[in-house]
Amino acid sequence: MKKILLLFLLLIPCTGRSQGFLHTSGTNIVNAQGKNVLLRGMGLGGWLLQEGYMLHVPGEGQQHKIRARIEALIGVDKTNAFYDAWISNNTTHTDIDSLKAWGFNSVRLPMHYNMYKGFVLIDTLLSWCKARGMYLILDLHAAPGGQGNDLNISDRDGTKPALWDNEADKQKTIALWKKIAAHYKDEPNIAAYDILNEPNFGFDDPVNDKNGIKEQHNIPLKKLMQDITAAIREVDKKHIIIIEGNGWGNNYNGILPPWDNNMVLSFHKYWNANDLHAIQHILDFRKKYNVPVWLGETGENSNVWFTEAIRLFEQNNIGWSWWPLKKMGNSNPLEILSNDGYQQILNYWNGKGDKPSEATAFTALMELASASNISNNILHRDVIDAMMRQPYSSQTRPFAANIITDHTTIQAVDYDLGINGAAYYDLDTANYRLSNPKMTIGNRGRAYRNDGVDIAAVKDSADRYYVTNIERGEWLQYTVSVKKKGNYTIQLVTTGKLSIAVAGRTGAIIKNVPLNAGSLKLKVRAEEGGGDFKAIKFDRN
Repeated sequence: MKKILLLFLLLIPCTGRSQGFLHTSGTNIVNAQGKNVLLRGMGLGGWLLQEGYMLHVPGEGQQHKIRARIEALIGVDKTNAFYDAWISNNTTHTDIDSLKAWGFNSVRLPMHYNMYKGFVLIDTLLSWCKARGMYLILDLHAAPGGQGNDLNISDRDGTKPALWDNEADKQKTIALWKKIAAHYKDEPNIAAYDILNEPNFGFDDPVNDKNGIKEQHNIPLKKLMQDITAAIREVDKKHIIIIEGNGWGNNYNGILPPWDNNMVLSFHKYWNANDLHAIQHILDFRKKYNVPVWLGETGENSNVWFTEAIRLFEQNNIGWSWWPLKKMGNSNPLEILSNDGYQQILNYWNGKGDKPSEATAFTALMELASASNISNNILHRDVIDAMMRQPYSSQTRPFAANIITDHTTIQAVDYDLGINGAAYYDLDTANYRLSNPKMTIGNRGRAYRNDGVDIAAVKDSADRYYVTNIERGEWLQYTVSVKKKGNYTIQLVTTGKLSIAVAGRTGAIIKNVPLNAGSLKLKVRAEEGGGDFKAIKFDRN
């Protein structure tokens, strides 16, 4: 299957014709022909800047601490070899080709101020984007000193002054952006400069006291972004500049109005409701200041949440960039698989196991680097379908071939692709923990698929995955392809009270069911809550 996917991607025609520099026009982002461009993007988190949660690293997960832990295990030279392998495998031209094939038109690159191999890797990534007619957004994710109190995000060393407390680091940040802008000033496939990711800092600004409510002015943040803008404009008059408010891009107190005529406001959105109320603040800014807005980062939720969010953004002409393309875990288009040796390393770091030998640790880490390559990733088609098709379609599609012959077992987890209420019905569909504490999970088992359906895994089992945490009234739809006409016995493999409906009959076991050859949709419903559901067996009489 992986070879077929890669062959398909290699056959995609080159579409590198540039639409010219993107720029702002009122509240729109437009191309050189003045046509509105809705950015549909993916962030390459974990490639040039690692965050601990993506690698299941316990405790403080700043990149410099992860590297120090690795060096303590395998030494400096082998650590360098691991990072070289990680960089060369994690993101390749096939990743970009895949994004294009799936329907994305842009990539957001999180950068560390201490750029690995200088401009070489960014230039290479840009060449891949240009070959596929995609835009690249440069995002300073880790500024000198670190721009936020979330240490992992910006690889900040909490024992040293933050960016805001060190004038030298501010000047380094300004100089870095001037260098980047000078290098890319004539590149139209660079969509924009996202000049400071997720500033999140408690500035000791002067405050207004309005009816006992204190408002932060964010004066240091505004000044630094203005200084960066001025430095960029000394060498680059063409590219869009993206700014982010304090508090993960959402607190714009004291920052607006914009100070550049080619500027976009970014905001980030996680774990809240997908309704107008959740984005009204950014819509108000767009209208008041006649400036485009862009959702620079979101994700880390269920397919249901993804579909709802993208529908909301696009109905309001808001482009978006998801986070991230791949990591260890199933809530992204691509999943990086762990290995037993790496789990030994994690156990040791977490105080639950002995220190692995240098040889064992090095082998495990190199296997992990290889596993980060798209050819070795797990492709989550359900995530891609939820993002690119389901926001505007209630039609269902088969998840698996589900071909019925004389004696066939269909896995319970291979229900159809589609929105909740069409392909399946689940009562706990997403993580809304910031706005709706009653709905906070999605897939409780965190395995196989990313819908609301709860799926658990059994390690080293041929039938590894099964549906669990079933609630009364929930159901799953299956599209099956019957090869031979005949009478079949259909049996649910379950420890709960479920029933299947087919040919006007209902039950957990139905005998002598007449089935015609061809495609058929079946629905399995929970009569009561509880139990597990593993499979559907078909036996031709």
